[in-house]
Amino acid sequence: MFTEGKIDCKPDDAGYNGQRLEVLKNHFQRLIDDGEIQCAAYCISRKGRVFAHGAVGKKSFRKEDNTPVQPDSVRYIASITKTFTAVAIMKLVEDGLTRLDVPVGEILPQFNTPPYNGVTIFQLLTHTSGMHADGGCFENKYQTNYWKMIEDAYKLADPDKRNEFDWIAASLGTIGSGFRVKPNTEWAYCSFGFTILGAVIEKLTGAHAHQYIEDNICKPLGLKDTAFDCSREMAGRYIVSDEELEKYINDVLNNTYEPKWIGEKLKIPETGGGLNSTVYDIVRFGNMMLNKGVLDGARIIGRKTAEKMTTHALRSIPDYCWNANERNRGYGIGFDMRNGINFTFSDNTFMHEGSGACSLYVDPAEELTAAWFVPFAKEGWFHRAQYNTQVIIWSGLV
Repeated sequence: MFTEGKIDCKPDDAGYNGQRLEVLKNHFQRLIDDGEIQCAAYCISRKGRVFAHGAVGKKSFRKEDNTPVQPDSVRYIASITKTFTAVAIMKLVEDGLTRLDVPVGEILPQFNTPPYNGVTIFQLLTHTSGMHADGGCFENKYQTNYWKMIEDAYKLADPDKRNEFDWIAASLGTIGSGFRVKPNTEWAYCSFGFTILGAVIEKLTGAHAHQYIEDNICKPLGLKDTAFDCSREMAGRYIVSDEELEKYINDVLNNTYEPKWIGEKLKIPETGGGLNSTVYDIVRFGNMMLNKGVLDGARIIGRKTAEKMTTHALRSIPDYCWNANERNRGYGIGFDMRNGINFTFSDNTFMHEGSGACSLYVDPAEELTAAWFVPFAKEGWFHRAQYNTQVIIWSGLV
């Protein structure tokens, strides 16, 4: 099942070999047949013009439901959310409300105590704060995560004083010394650091981080399908990949959804991975960054800020996450900038992946932006859905 979406021009007009799109569709179908992914949706543009937009496979994981996935189907974009959060922080830097070298403790008093008082905004944005990495990054079956600490502390809190509950203080409580390693010595993927950045946004603006990001990034860019809260209309287009997600979507559709997760109950910013979106919207966001902070007359950030975010920000910082052994991790401000033998994109390409899975890649040299959803059909992480897809897409450039 293949469905074509809206495009601005034909592949040939964008300097792209359209035959390679057939290879891409066949690649996705092969992954579906092999049981690695449920479906795929993708959008590709060059010089700001979309020339490929399509979807392959089924919208639901249910075998009996053969409803085809659509190019405008909605999916949570997980950690691609971090790039939106990084742009929001840089807007505040541009406005003079903070700087990248400012200790977080100068904004959030919970961090103004050893050992956390040296952690900077820059370190949170680049995963070099030394705080504990996401579960699964390292082989440690005894690791306790920040969210578990918040939930446990909330259960023990006086029910009559829960409106005063300090989730930040609770999260910083008792994970060892507070750090996995010393700050600025190692790249270690810490999604919770971006949750803290959400709290920074709230402290500096007086608005909830979700609202700030939607009002100052999503709405000006015309990202009608990008939001933290899933509307009923968006829920009707959602890619459903498991029973838990199915129940959530049905609750949204039936207006019966009630928050169950501690983060939602306490309205903790989901700035590390809470946005819902479409591949088309993600490409628009990527094209804004490609166009140095501006798109269709909407200025989100300035040219120098966009350049700063998409320039290598780390020097001689190693990465050992997920069994990696990189001596110098390529990373910008909120954007992944790694390169290596698996990739065929140009130097200084910036990107981000999201678990489960989805990808955004922006190649400034080729003026190519690509986004794709490949929801995994089983546990694991599948290189073919991510790395192989990138190579196939870039193979069409002429």
